[in-house]
This record gives sequence, structure tokens and C-alpha cells, in this order.
Amino acid sequence: MRYQWNPEDYTRHSSGQERWARELLGNLALRPDDAVLDIGCGAGRITAAIAEGVSRGRVVGLDLSQEMIRYAQTHYPASRHPNLAFQQGDASRLPFEAQFSLIFSNAALHWIRDHRPVLAGIARALQAGGRCLMEMGGHGSAAALIEVFEAVAEEEPWADAFVGFESSYGFHDAEHYGQWLCEAGLEAERVQLIDKDMVHADRESFTGWLRTAWHPYTSPVQPETRQRFIDAVAARYLAEFPPDAGNQVHVAMVRLQVEARKP
Repeated sequence: MRYQWNPEDYTRHSSGQERWARELLGNLALRPDDAVLDIGCGAGRITAAIAEGVSRGRVVGLDLSQEMIRYAQTHYPASRHPNLAFQQGDASRLPFEAQFSLIFSNAALHWIRDHRPVLAGIARALQAGGRCLMEMGGHGSAAALIEVFEAVAEEEPWADAFVGFESSYGFHDAEHYGQWLCEAGLEAERVQLIDKDMVHADRESFTGWLRTAWHPYTSPVQPETRQRFIDAVAARYLAEFPPDAGNQVHVAMVRLQVEARKP
């Protein structure tokens, strides 16, 4: 499903996603000649960091959002990053055949409910012996926040906007994911659910994250009243889970980390 993205707003309020992405980069073990695909590259910051680590290789950042791709192309142009390119594309319909030695993805694939076409495309895109490292929302992620979203959505004046609503997120467990990797022809090396604490500096940062990273739950509301809905969700959540002594807001998340290889 396509959503309307604001790359500048997302960049200002995605420090948590970037922090976890840079932690994940520590496990990449990049080789200078790697050919890398970054699925769900967003604004391109992490993709550019990967490109710096493959001086004799190349990196392609792929994202469904044309707004994000334009932003990435503008801020990380080929003139300054000759081994880096960005293109718009659907992770469920990857167009590549045996082009990459490494596929990376962070905080992106949970936007897709059915991951089997994604994994089939990853298997096609990888060269023999190629590997993938991915992290996404996992089963049970942000359960308390989702309960708040759904509770507020049942109230007036929001209820009409959510008639027939079904989240487009795909938060999966390790057991099923391991099966899907095998079906796609990939050898699972590690499939693990990890509890993480998403920390926001203050209420404003938390509200910005809700606005920029929770489109499945915010987009049903008309744009002119969407911020009121987000503020109502934030108020309800903070009433149940108040900020800590330093005014930081915490959200309990679950991440699914996946490492696999193509034989």
C-alpha cells in the first residue's frame, strides 16, 4: 500500500530508526567489492553510509515512495557518491536477477503484510552465495501503542474513518519466517525476535514519530483533522505510559532480525 511521505519531516523524527539501523550496520561485514541492495532505503542516509564501505562496489537504494527517492537523489547525488544509485520500486516485485552479493533492509519490510513475494524476489536478486541481513518490526511490536490507536479509532469523531479498517503492517514471528526463507530457497542463519525500547526525547518527538511512521493508523483520517487524531493518541498513550524523569517517552518494540544466505 502506498502512503504519502514527507521526507523532511520523517528525517527529523526518525532518530530511533536510524540508531537501530547503524547498530545493524555493525553486523554487515562489508567487503570493498560488495554489490548491495538496500530495500526500503527511505531518505537514503543509511544507504549512503553503506556506499562508503564498498569503495570498489556499488549500492542501490530502493523505496516504494517516489518522494523518498527524490529526496535521496537530491541529498546523495551521483556526483558525490558515484557508487550509489536510488530507484523507486516495490519490494514485493523486485526486478533484479543475480545482481547483488548482499541485501540489507532496516525498519521497512513490516510495511508489507505478505513477505513471501519479498523473499522470493530477494532470492532471485542475490548472487550464488549472497547473503541478506534484515531487521523489521516483529510479532508483538508496539502492542501497547497499537491498542491505544485502536481504542481512539473507535471513538467519535474518528470511528467513521475506520469502518472496515485493517492494518497493512506485517509483524511476523521467527517460526513462520524461517519457513518462508526455506520456501524461497534461502538458508536461514539467524531468525530472532528481539525486545527493544524505542526512546523519544520528549512528547514533541514522540508525536512527530507517530505522524511520520504510523501511516497505516493515521492515513484513514482526513488530512485536516489528522493531527488532532495523532494528538489524541499521544495523550492517551502518555496517560498510560508517562514520560520518565528525563521527560523521555518509551515504547516497547519487538524487532525481527533475519540473516540468511543463498546457496
